[in-house]
Amino acid sequence: MKTDKIFESNNPMLKEKNYRGALDAEMVGQRTVPMTVNGAVNKTLALFGIMLITAVFSYMYPNQILIYGGVIGGAIISFIASRNLEKSAIFAPLFAAFEGLFVGGITAIYAARTEGILFHAVTLTMAILLVMLLLYKTGTIKVTERFRSIIMTATGAIMLVYLVSFVLGMLGITVPFLHQSSPIGIGISLFIVCIASLKLLVDFDNFDIGAAAKMPNYMEWYFGMGLFFTLIWLYVEILWLLSNFLGND
Repeated sequence: MKTDKIFESNNPMLKEKNYRGALDAEMVGQRTVPMTVNGAVNKTLALFGIMLITAVFSYMYPNQILIYGGVIGGAIISFIASRNLEKSAIFAPLFAAFEGLFVGGITAIYAARTEGILFHAVTLTMAILLVMLLLYKTGTIKVTERFRSIIMTATGAIMLVYLVSFVLGMLGITVPFLHQSSPIGIGISLFIVCIASLKLLVDFDNFDIGAAAKMPNYMEWYFGMGLFFTLIWLYVEILWLLSNFLGND
């Protein structure tokens, strides 16, 4: 398995200059305990536990400040973490806590509009996770270098659109079609859900690549943060879609 394909992915969170040293087998063998797939899975579950704590608080006391604070804080932590990988055990939990503030608040808003949407959104998100995991494990969809590059380029482009939309939204300007209740808007959101779902395959592959390359075990936190982020992204997009399909947006 080629570890170099991570560096060809165009993933803003996975730049070669940030952790080329983590792939040096001699350094890993002498100085660190290597990561494992099980370790990365456990770290991801831990991040969800942390997220649930802040999400429950934000859900019970929804506030625009908490929502915006979660988005901005999470983005800042993600940026810092990508340049301090050896401290991922600190930054990943902080990232999860900020994301919880955002998720809890945004869920409260949608739940107030549409009865039962929380259950359906969580169920669909978990169903997609399990389906994509099955497709990955059975080799039905293989994460090739080309596949990785396409998905991560699309992900980066979508994140850029989100950023522009977020900034313009604070100025009272709406980006056309994005998250709008129109056929084009819903079509765009369905496309985003597809990209987020396919990105899960890349996240699974990162676990296997990291374990095979015997990367330092702090990468369990970092790769776990990547999978955690994808699931949150997928969940929020599904929330919006459900609110439209149920006719209560």
